[in-house]
Amino acid sequence: MKITFMPDKYTVEELKVPHLQDRMYCIFDLEGTGINPGEESVTQFGAMNYKKGESLDSSFSSLVRASKPIPEAVAKLTGISNEEMIQAPSFAEAYQAFLEFIGDKVLVTQAGYEYDLPILKRHCDMNGLMMFSNPVLDTKAMFTYIHPEISEVISTDFLIRYYELNTDGIHRHDALADCSVIARIFEHVLNEYQALALDHFTADREREMKRFVIPEMYLTAPIGGGKPDEQSGCR
Repeated sequence: MKITFMPDKYTVEELKVPHLQDRMYCIFDLEGTGINPGEESVTQFGAMNYKKGESLDSSFSSLVRASKPIPEAVAKLTGISNEEMIQAPSFAEAYQAFLEFIGDKVLVTQAGYEYDLPILKRHCDMNGLMMFSNPVLDTKAMFTYIHPEISEVISTDFLIRYYELNTDGIHRHDALADCSVIARIFEHVLNEYQALALDHFTADREREMKRFVIPEMYLTAPIGGGKPDEQSGCR
């Protein structure tokens, strides 16, 4: 898979995932010390197995010892404290456990093409680790492909509103809890693909996704947290 970034958008190519409706997936999500994947540190992995129409009880969650302090606003948003970082596994340890959980399954994320994958790749490079090669579906891209009429940034909060999901009681910005939200979004996206008789996702470099916006205030004073949405950007 190849992702090409431009100042306010990106494209994806060299990815095709067939048999969308009946395969086992692994949904994953990350939290970090901030919202800029080029500068911040991973603080948490979350992942859960998913198959459409089935109730599965198989998940993975691990804190990751950050390489920089967690800002107070981020700690408040994610519930992850600097005190917890002291005993947290290193990135290499948590990443290895994550790899064992995901196996060779197709991965699913939300806005991960512009946050989760770049920050993971940077961490792997810094630690001399090989980045996983699993195919990765992004609900933001899948939604954009079938809704060219929508001009908004397809953030998590946008999709929650669009599909009228009730997220009361869910600890947003906890990686595993966010996986459960992504799973519900993904199921709605799969239903739309099924209604359109589309049983595959093929990346097309002619299709453009709007990138989430890193607020100017964050660029001068890092107070945003976790991953961008309407609270701290547009993801």
